[in-house]
Amino acid sequence: MTTLKFGKAVRDASNLLQAAGMPEQEAETTARCIVASDAWGIGSHGLMRLPFYLDRLKAGGIKGSAKLKEITNLPSLRIFDGDSGMGHWQLFKAAEVAANMADTQGIAAVGIGRSNHCGALGIYVWPMLAKNQVGIVFSTGPAVMPPWGGNKPLFSTSPLAAGVPTKPATIIDLATSAVARGKIAAKAQKNEALEPGWAFDESGQPTTDAKVALKGMLAPLGGVKGYALAVLVESLTGALIGPKLAADIPDMFDNEKSSQSQDISHFVIAIKAEALTVDGNNNLSDLSARVEEVGARMPGKNRKDPFAIGEDVEFTITDSVAAELAEWSQKLS
Repeated sequence: MTTLKFGKAVRDASNLLQAAGMPEQEAETTARCIVASDAWGIGSHGLMRLPFYLDRLKAGGIKGSAKLKEITNLPSLRIFDGDSGMGHWQLFKAAEVAANMADTQGIAAVGIGRSNHCGALGIYVWPMLAKNQVGIVFSTGPAVMPPWGGNKPLFSTSPLAAGVPTKPATIIDLATSAVARGKIAAKAQKNEALEPGWAFDESGQPTTDAKVALKGMLAPLGGVKGYALAVLVESLTGALIGPKLAADIPDMFDNEKSSQSQDISHFVIAIKAEALTVDGNNNLSDLSARVEEVGARMPGKNRKDPFAIGEDVEFTITDSVAAELAEWSQKLS
């Protein structure tokens, strides 16, 4: 394993993204979101994916110079066309816009279509948490999960995240599939077997081979209930915002499709927490205390704001990922 420090890793990733065609500010935000995933312990959505993003930037599947184009502007709803840009900075910007709107409107929603993969969704609840708001985020991706009772993938991992302004913050981040696809990719990279019940091969048969699973399908979380949640996420993203349903989104791990924009959609909801009360108070502190009293903890309580992680915070990546990044550094220099 290779040990990195957060601050330098962000700068190095930002430099690579800029060398691949992204402007400085968008590259820095993207790099911070990527590296924060590693610092949070979610390596499957961190620097492991940077080589794929760089490849797609150079091939044209991600437009480095993309700008958000406003499509809808209502008092509590805004929709943007992402112009085939990088998902990380675009979704973080959407969350900031939603948080600012909710400050005055009480509740706000922001959607982005024609974007690309954005990494770990929990990152994007922080602009709302910073304003003492509840934040909810949805996204879509390439189809990897069949509908309940079906034999063809039509849904992505259909991830969703939520942030609740407890002290410390509660962050919920999950896929509606049995496991996030990034974890399958990480297992494949390490030649590790999957847990039984996670995935199927292309013919619909259960498999524990991660490389076979990447070409096959993922099982829904909790059976039919996970499928129902996936329908909700896909409805709020690919079906309503568009322009593509999950079944039409190219796979970021497929090198032959690096020149194709994924056209992914993201959706953010921000709610002013202090307005959600009937008596002027809320029970968030009491809820956290009661969870801890029984020996448990609130989800994500140790996941710090990406802009508050210390420069010297250390984390590890695999030696193979470190070698890939070194190759890209030479290639782009």
